Amino acid sequence: MKTTPVVITLLSIAVSAVAGCSESATPQGEHLAQEDPTDATQTEETPMLSKLLEEKAAASATRLPENVRQTYAQGIETVRATGIEKSAKQVGDEAIDTELSGWDGNSVKLSDLWQEGPIVLMWYRGGWCPYCNIQLRVMQQNMDKIENAGAKLVVLTPELPEKAKETAAANDLGIVALHDNGNSLARKYGLVFQLPEAIVPSYRDKLKLPEYNGSDAMELPLSATYVIDQSGKITYAFLDADYKKRAEPSEVIAAVKAAAN
Repeated sequence: MKTTPVVITLLSIAVSAVAGCSESATPQGEHLAQEDPTDATQTEETPMLSKLLEEKAAASATRLPENVRQTYAQGIETVRATGIEKSAKQVGDEAIDTELSGWDGNSVKLSDLWQEGPIVLMWYRGGWCPYCNIQLRVMQQNMDKIENAGAKLVVLTPELPEKAKETAAANDLGIVALHDNGNSLARKYGLVFQLPEAIVPSYRDKLKLPEYNGSDAMELPLSATYVIDQSGKITYAFLDADYKKRAEPSEVIAAVKAAAN
């Protein structure tokens, strides 16, 4: 297996809520074929990620029955009640090093990257999640700004390499996501949670999570984002049990600039 000194430019899983992506009671393929909110119809100004996510959530709410919406909402609160947002790795903690491989077969050691400069470490739940796909596209739009601020974007996902490659192709990404097999690294960061029982059938039977992850484990990581400085310390952490909430690129870029100084 080859070793590449630079990590990717791209991304990948999680859900605090289980609820979220599962809210798509439609066939899994619809998530990959959804309309791109970041296409050429937009202005030169990159739209705020939060606005795009809110629009997606509002659209989903209009087509889902009230009892389903309540189940997903309760799923989020069940995950939050575990205290995972506070027990996961926080600002000031030492980052955890490991070596991971991308779907292109290249391996990357995280410490080799952060010793060269700050890195943005971002987990996505999987290509079956429309919120993850929106985040990936918007982060790619901000790649130049992230790199000009002095950082590399490192994206991780629990979905199998072949699935991550499909996610990249479906979203026209130039990112090679690293495979966090069995959520091994996410578990060390304290990001992994068990899906609430009420939403397990949706993730297992409709979204086909076992096929995406190559495991029957009904678990996911939070859609977390960290900034790690050259000393290997976490200087920024975005942790939210709500799968519909993600780190805003402008905040991440500001954190990168602070870490680079």
